[in-house]
Amino acid sequence: MSDQEKTQLIHQIEIALDDIRPHLAVDGGNVSVVDVTEDLVVHVKWLGACESCSMSAMTMKAGVEQTIKSRLPQIQSVEAINSIHA
Repeated sequence: MSDQEKTQLIHQIEIALDDIRPHLAVDGGNVSVVDVTEDLVVHVKWLGACESCSMSAMTMKAGVEQTIKSRLPQIQSVEAINSIHA
């Protein structure tokens, strides 16, 4: 994947995340895209209250990953690089 393709993909992921960000913000949290690997794994970083939340693993699968994959089905998975469950 070229740098331009990666930049466009990250932009599309950020737009998808805008759907879930208000729900995270209610609890004082947020999520940021860090990288997308060549095999289409999205690396995100939990921000704010989400960094230490014990529910972040469930939020990742049921919220963040599902939201991204519904808009961008080519994405294989989403992983938090700072997850307490990693």
